[in-house]
Amino acid sequence: MTSLIQRSSGLVQRRTEASRTAAADKDRGSGDDDFEPRRRCSGEEQEEQDKGDSKETRLTLMEEVLLLGLKDREGYTSFWNDCISSGLRGCMLIELAIRGRLQLETCGMRRKSLLARKVICKSDAPTGDVLLDEALKHVKETQPPETVQSWIELLSGETWNPLKLHYQLRNVRERLAKNLVEKGVLTTEKQNFLLFDMTTHPLTNNNIKQRLIKRVQEAVLEKWNFLLFDMTTHPLTNNNIKQRLIKRVQEAVLEKWVNDPHRMDKRLLALIFLAHSSDVLENAFSPLLDDQYDLAMKRVRQLLDLEPEGESTKTNANELLWAVVAAFTK
Repeated sequence: MTSLIQRSSGLVQRRTEASRTAAADKDRGSGDDDFEPRRRCSGEEQEEQDKGDSKETRLTLMEEVLLLGLKDREGYTSFWNDCISSGLRGCMLIELAIRGRLQLETCGMRRKSLLARKVICKSDAPTGDVLLDEALKHVKETQPPETVQSWIELLSGETWNPLKLHYQLRNVRERLAKNLVEKGVLTTEKQNFLLFDMTTHPLTNNNIKQRLIKRVQEAVLEKWNFLLFDMTTHPLTNNNIKQRLIKRVQEAVLEKWVNDPHRMDKRLLALIFLAHSSDVLENAFSPLLDDQYDLAMKRVRQLLDLEPEGESTKTNANELLWAVVAAFTK
């Protein structure tokens, strides 16, 4: 599991962004005085603000984690991030549990660990989300039931059993990105990636150069099409939604920190755990000042150090949520 370690490059980035923010705040002068009362608004006022959002901008847990991981301008996740695929599957299980569709099997006389208990279908009512309904259908029709760890692997396609490959949910990131496009958060563009260097010689006649480039590109596409590929990207079009999402995550571990996971909103708690498991939580904390960043990381580590088995037994705990946490932090 990727550890939350302070990297020097990230520190430079945080200082740069924080410095620009501080300078902008200084120029605004009295604007900060107006901001403080707003930041101290009551929970009821915050709920009213959330209700003011249109249905199109209400995001699922999977969409929120993907949005945190997307590069704003480029519109794709890091090529080196190999955690987000399983993280998104974990998001699906928690989203279905929060919506009352899935739960863990009840304990008998002999208590089982979270990771040993099976996931069962509590309700097969459609959720209105294609990905969630597809995952729910798999869980409902599978006998005998599987554990949380098994479902994360099966839905990700990480299984050695060829008879279970049909459980894999394909093109999840692309499908989630299209959902975000439909909600007006992202847009769609095409980028061309050339995986080798091509030496060119500037010409006085640009038409000749352009024809030459076209001939070389066509030859490469015909004979070595694995070296040149098109990738659909989804640049951000509505930055307000992502900034509100980042602010929620930051406030959860800073201004609104309650030091008790069971007093936190379950969806927000799951977002922090799954964003970490998907290796995108750093993106939410990079704009913070150094002391804020250190405090946020310290509190995230406190959450990561919790014992899921014990937390799942407390009042009003969502057992499946803690089972997914256990699957990623074991």
